[in-house]
Amino acid sequence: MCEWQLYWDHQIPLPKLAPVQAKVTVALLALLCFINSYDGEFVFDDSEAIVNNKDLKPTTPLNNIWSNDFWGSNLSSNSSHKSYRPLTVLTFRLNYLLAGGLHPVGFHVLNIILHAVISALMIDVFAILIGGLAYDEKGGMLNHAPKTSLLAALFFAAHPVHTESVAGIVGRADLLCALFFQLSFLTYCKAFNRGRFSIQWVVVSLLLCTAAMLCKEQGITVLVQSLFFFFFEILRTGLLTRLALMGLGGLSMLYARWRIMGTGPPAFTEVDNPASFAENIFLRIVNYNYYYSLNAWLLLCPWWLCFDWSMGCVPLIKSATDWRMVWLLLLWCILIGLISQALCSQDSQRRRTLTLGLVLLVVPFLPACNLFFRVGFVIAERVLYLSSAGYCLLLKLLCVSVLALLCVYVARCALRSHQWRSEQSLFTSALPVCPLNAKVHYNVGKNLADRGNTTAAIGYYREAVRLHPTYVHAMNNLGNILKERNELIEAEQLLSKAVSIQPDFAAAWMNLGIVQNSLQKFDEAEQSYWNAIRFRKKYPDCYYNLGRLYADQNRHVDALNAWRNATVLKPDHSLAWNNMVILLDNTGNLGQAELIGREALKLLPNDHTIMFSLANVLGKLQKYKESEGFFLHALRINPNAASCHGNLAVLYHRWGKLELAKKHYELSLKLDPEAPGTRDNYNMLRRKLDQLKRHTP
Repeated sequence: MCEWQLYWDHQIPLPKLAPVQAKVTVALLALLCFINSYDGEFVFDDSEAIVNNKDLKPTTPLNNIWSNDFWGSNLSSNSSHKSYRPLTVLTFRLNYLLAGGLHPVGFHVLNIILHAVISALMIDVFAILIGGLAYDEKGGMLNHAPKTSLLAALFFAAHPVHTESVAGIVGRADLLCALFFQLSFLTYCKAFNRGRFSIQWVVVSLLLCTAAMLCKEQGITVLVQSLFFFFFEILRTGLLTRLALMGLGGLSMLYARWRIMGTGPPAFTEVDNPASFAENIFLRIVNYNYYYSLNAWLLLCPWWLCFDWSMGCVPLIKSATDWRMVWLLLLWCILIGLISQALCSQDSQRRRTLTLGLVLLVVPFLPACNLFFRVGFVIAERVLYLSSAGYCLLLKLLCVSVLALLCVYVARCALRSHQWRSEQSLFTSALPVCPLNAKVHYNVGKNLADRGNTTAAIGYYREAVRLHPTYVHAMNNLGNILKERNELIEAEQLLSKAVSIQPDFAAAWMNLGIVQNSLQKFDEAEQSYWNAIRFRKKYPDCYYNLGRLYADQNRHVDALNAWRNATVLKPDHSLAWNNMVILLDNTGNLGQAELIGREALKLLPNDHTIMFSLANVLGKLQKYKESEGFFLHALRINPNAASCHGNLAVLYHRWGKLELAKKHYELSLKLDPEAPGTRDNYNMLRRKLDQLKRHTP
């Protein structure tokens, strides 16, 4: 067999490199493909998993990562996705600590380094799968197919389907899972050194498998890969012990994982995975297989890549006459052909490579295939990270110009990782790939709105609603933009429709209340606010807006209570604190206004708006010196506030410091010539100064 392996290996158009040189070459190619994503932003799912995840912050107890899911929600919650990946979250937290905050560069750099390390280790994995276990006299592992394993590792390093896992920070879960998957497999192989069996190495392998599963769920599939591999090895030593350890370890991990899920499997909607909701079992199976064929096509031709494949991106097959049935037949014809070769080929080496390549292709994909439980996506490129290793192993059996294909993959990687550097380029790149995907249009619109281009955003939100008429988040965002543009009637219609479709959509209820308040539909607005609070108990922004409604109706006590609730739920709610001070000031409750203002500044010592309001109150209480101090402090923070200069001038005017009053009136008018009342006060001061000059001897 060794001679045949060497003959086969000689056909590979690559130089034979020393082991270290081969690993460095693969790692450098991996870096070359993805290095241009190192300075990218937090994009797409990074917002929820990293930016808004409290488990990353040093103020959050470290123990929380063991009881919360990947997104920071408690696992016992019905809204939890049940994705239990504490080791991945721990690395995010370390990134946060080392960078001193949410700086994406460190997160991206670690992802790129992990991919380079994994790609280099793939040489050892492929060498064992292709050439089997062999050792030199010193116990070192031999590689009987150095060129073949190098070529497969190069393809793995440069496969464009990895872009989401490498350039998207959330893909850290797939990277860490793959790393521990490799280490578990390689450690398991160490248990069989020159015919000797070591229980210790098997135990270490099981621990690394556990670590892989704590990074991402599919890590447990390494056990299946290991068992299949040793069916090809003439290693009967410790067979029963080995099987018992692996079986017991696997069952223990599955049981622990099920217990951790708490309330059962996660609940997904039809939008997330429409095929899984098909009532006809035949059509459900057909669509699942169509998804498999699309995943296979992404591995073979990774040109049409998209950050999200849901919401109409892949229309369902609804009849057996749909032309897309051809792809299912083609997939299974190829798979059956490969399986028959793996079982019946006269060439033992070909049987080995095909079987282990197919196992590595299929087994890591099983948790995402909808066979055992419903998953929350149609297609997800990140779940192909490990499966692509099996594809790369099989690729050398195809009659293609492998080096030319490798160059194409490298170029595609560079382009795709560049697209992942910002949400703008990522989302717009999906439009030609999935033009029927409402979520793509929604995300393009949201990105445009965040950058201030609300006019263009409206078009994309409207298209999202057209493609998916029950897309409540698109309705909510479109309604908000129309509200800001004072198109209140259409905004009310959209938000009313959103809450009728999803009655527990608290944010839409609050936004509907704001619109109804602007339309002076006060009773309806109040009811909408209370509906929002009913569905989201801790909703400080809603209490703030409810307080504004009460203030508009001169229900001052109710307004103060609502704003107080907002500050209890969110102690740094600046607007609620400021409105309380202003309302108490306007109603003549200066003493209480002063107390509230001082309480607010203890929590928000650098909030210039609260300083401004408190300074006004102190001025009316004739506490001129204190009032002056707050005005000046506020101006140091925000020196271009015309109203602050104007009110400070009024204070000096009352205080008799006329030259200082004149200076700040002039500064206020320079910043805002139309400032209400400031010019009249300035003219009054000038007349007074002129009179003083005339009466001065």
